[in-house]
Amino acid sequence: MANKKKVLVTGFEPFGEHAVNSSWVAVQELERLGLGEAVELHVCEVPVEYQAVQSLLPSLWKEHQPQLMVHVGVSGFATTVTLEQCGHNKGYKRLDNCSFRPASQCCKENGPDCIKSVLDMETVCKRVNDSDIGISVSVSEDAGRYLCDYTYYTSLFLGNGRATFIHVPPLGKPYSSQDLGRGLQAIVQEMLKLLEGDHTKDNEHCNLEHQ
Repeated sequence: MANKKKVLVTGFEPFGEHAVNSSWVAVQELERLGLGEAVELHVCEVPVEYQAVQSLLPSLWKEHQPQLMVHVGVSGFATTVTLEQCGHNKGYKRLDNCSFRPASQCCKENGPDCIKSVLDMETVCKRVNDSDIGISVSVSEDAGRYLCDYTYYTSLFLGNGRATFIHVPPLGKPYSSQDLGRGLQAIVQEMLKLLEGDHTKDNEHCNLEHQ
């Protein structure tokens, strides 16, 4: 099929207490499962480094020109698979795997404080939970002000909102790699259905005051 939809899904390398990063394990499981015949799926492991993200993401958008870019990260606090609605520009104080942090503590100088995905995560969440695949999905508006949030904001900026971010719990808390792979497959398929329909929001900047 010449007109396959192209989707790029990223996970992160190990960092901190996450000697195995469940996000990359889940993405590899998704790669094994695929997204169906009509979708060309590419995956990429992202370093937990601010500067690497700044150079890698523009090249990924340019090289693949995906209809949708999906970033997956691990959260030690998550007990559900969590869909992040927006990325934030400021507040990056934690050091990365290279013991670096942006001097400005922000992603883009003079960029909007917050950028929302064009996809309505509440709709995606409801559809996946209604499908009863044995994985609980929730929605969040705070991706954590570390490499996850930083990557998401940068990708939303580059892709005019056609990016999404999914937080997964560590392996076995409570989901296996197979569970997470199936969950990602169901979530991304719902996202693609929404993109095809008229349910996308205009790329908007949220006006919430973020601390």
